[in-house]
Amino acid sequence: MSGSRTEWSRGDRVGSAVRLMAGWVALLWLLEVVDVAAGHALDDHGIVPRVPSELVDIVPAAFLHFGFAHVAANSVPLLVLGFLAALGGIRRFLGVCALIVVADGLGVWLISPAHTNTAGASGLIFGLFGFLLVSGFVERRPLGVLAGVSVAAAWGGSIVAGLAPTQSGVSWQGHLIGLAAGVAAAFVFRRTPEPRRPTA
Repeated sequence: MSGSRTEWSRGDRVGSAVRLMAGWVALLWLLEVVDVAAGHALDDHGIVPRVPSELVDIVPAAFLHFGFAHVAANSVPLLVLGFLAALGGIRRFLGVCALIVVADGLGVWLISPAHTNTAGASGLIFGLFGFLLVSGFVERRPLGVLAGVSVAAAWGGSIVAGLAPTQSGVSWQGHLIGLAAGVAAAFVFRRTPEPRRPTA
């Protein structure tokens, strides 16, 4: 009986993670379609540093992009990294994402160059990378460690490149803060092992 419950639980988590991330990425594309139809009016909801009224855009900015090429570049890594992170539980995943988005948005607002406008899911992507990279080690879970190593092998080079301050038109500040927020989230939302119950 316990075995079938475990299988159902794993299958349910996979299905929930797939639906959540497919819907999330679809929302990003829908918002970009609306933005183009509105003459890029939604671009005004990016983050302009150190302007008090821009604080309300900290969360919306993580869902907006500057063109279809921008949202396309973020779609695959967000889909994959988000799916892997969501396998640990949807409520936990949403908490991790909330911490990353808010911390990253505040950091961009504080330290990005003046008169810039920052938007996009890349801060969240870097955060999920950092979360997956260290959470397995923090929780001492072999599968989590394997996931972190696999993620590092697949996207480590791109992550390092995205942190370079020499790239024009790229918010390396947002990438760096997102990465740090993801690592912090691995500690804030770490799971403690459940005690084993004796079987008859």
